[in-house]
Amino acid sequence: MSENTSNTNTNNNATSNTSNSSNTNSTTSIATAAAVSSCNGVGPSTAMMNGHIGTHFTSKNNFENYSGSKDTYLSIPQFYAGRSVFITGGTGFMGKVLVEKLLRSCPDIKNIYLLIRPKRGHEVSQRLNELLEAPLFEKLRREKPKDLSKVIPISGDITSEELGISESDQALLCRNVSIVFHSAATVKFDEKLKLSVTINMLGTKRLVELCHRMMSLDALIHVSTAYCNCDRTEVSEVIYAPPYNPDDIISLVNWLPEDTLDKLTPSLIGDRPNTYTFTKALAEHMLLKEAGNLPVAIVRPSIVTASLNEPFAGWIDNLNGPTGLLSAMAKGIFRTIVCEENCIADVVPVDIVINLMITAAWRTASHKTDNLLIYNCCTGQRHPITWGKFVNYAVDHVRKHPLEGCAWYPGGSLRNSPTINAVNAFVVHYIPAYILDVMARLVGKKPIFVKIQNKIAKAVECLNYFATHEWQFKDDNVCALLQTLSPKDRDNFVFDVTTINWEKYMERYVLGFREFLFKQKPQSLPGSRKKMMRLYYIDLLTKVFMVICTWRFLMSRSKRLNAVWSSFLQNILKFVRLLPFL
Repeated sequence: MSENTSNTNTNNNATSNTSNSSNTNSTTSIATAAAVSSCNGVGPSTAMMNGHIGTHFTSKNNFENYSGSKDTYLSIPQFYAGRSVFITGGTGFMGKVLVEKLLRSCPDIKNIYLLIRPKRGHEVSQRLNELLEAPLFEKLRREKPKDLSKVIPISGDITSEELGISESDQALLCRNVSIVFHSAATVKFDEKLKLSVTINMLGTKRLVELCHRMMSLDALIHVSTAYCNCDRTEVSEVIYAPPYNPDDIISLVNWLPEDTLDKLTPSLIGDRPNTYTFTKALAEHMLLKEAGNLPVAIVRPSIVTASLNEPFAGWIDNLNGPTGLLSAMAKGIFRTIVCEENCIADVVPVDIVINLMITAAWRTASHKTDNLLIYNCCTGQRHPITWGKFVNYAVDHVRKHPLEGCAWYPGGSLRNSPTINAVNAFVVHYIPAYILDVMARLVGKKPIFVKIQNKIAKAVECLNYFATHEWQFKDDNVCALLQTLSPKDRDNFVFDVTTINWEKYMERYVLGFREFLFKQKPQSLPGSRKKMMRLYYIDLLTKVFMVICTWRFLMSRSKRLNAVWSSFLQNILKFVRLLPFL
């Protein structure tokens, strides 16, 4: 990587000072070392300390603020005009929003090639038609139906050699594509290591090999995750050295039997909570090694949730992450979780992430540099919300905009103690589930509630780590990138997280999964609200009944408690008799 030679001496001094400090403090992170060595105006700087290698880029040297000159500034829609884009993971949650946004906001884009895997006997053309017929593309179908023909399916599979793409399609991509978005990944936290390595690591390596053959590639945007470095509490926009050589892990996965590999997985992933964060960290380091002179940038979103504004406020199409738990809470079948309510809930709306990805590609292509820039796309640094507020807003709005068919009045409790939470979960989750399953059997229906609770428990177990820990994700590059945009591009491609009104967002989120996941129309809300009021009174009466039963049980088992209660009632009666004389 190149360096700004006018500042070489200063940079050497800074690096020397940093190295000295590393001798006295063995826990100093590479992010700190890189930041020190680049603070005097050096472009990229690479530091090595305690076995960690990272690359840090300062905003002031890689970005220039928008000057307002129309002659030199190329807008984002102008940049994409006439270009062809290749997207992996285009049929996934983020991929769909990316395709829709490019078609709607960059109307002169040439073609969008989507890598699509034939699935369950459905050809790629059929899967593409199903994708474009989704509610997400309703506005485009209504206003610009011809633009949908720009989306071209490429048959392939991220788990196959050469991505499973035919030679003719590879040649087509190599001739025409200038921008690549790589968002294909397995996001299952409990995925087996072999498949996670195959998709997240080998898939990335194979894509990079294809990119090296593209004749006019101007930008490769790799979608990672902010949590790939969750083994440290402060995460800068750098690539940290992984615990193992990525090639060694790939060889290990290919060599060992899967059952042996499953036994080794906990020791391999170490302090990381799952195979997802582990393989995404290795993929970043592998990308740094394999990319060579390719123009690459990495976007690291935190927990991606429903859209803020585009294409519809609250749009969501899956039950992953918090959405599944919020939906279960809205149904009244999920009420307690282990969570630190004062920890930051680093959730980010999907359209914020997509706008940043599109802008990062524009910046990478239009400002050539040897720097591999990383963008931590998060909310916790600039506009945080705690888990306590997140859950409280959600509870308020699922009661205000209830789902049809609620099993019970929605509520949610955050517990610090896993033991107390387990006891509470048995009482409020499993006992009602067993009762409902018994009732279902009596009327000849299939018992499903215990199975549902088991699924919820498994999902909660995967999320516990993220609900009980907190990180500081530095986002200086994101903020600096924002400053380079014209006012018009800043409005059209919003990724300024300070614009989020969390309470309004949570209301849109609830309305979104009500409409887009559960397919419930706004017209059904009045009837659902009437039922919610009935559930409220049933819940209140049940709590009063339980308190009375518990009290009577205790009274019958304790003479001393009975005597205290009698004395208390007598004192109350004496006070009431004295009231007329006071």
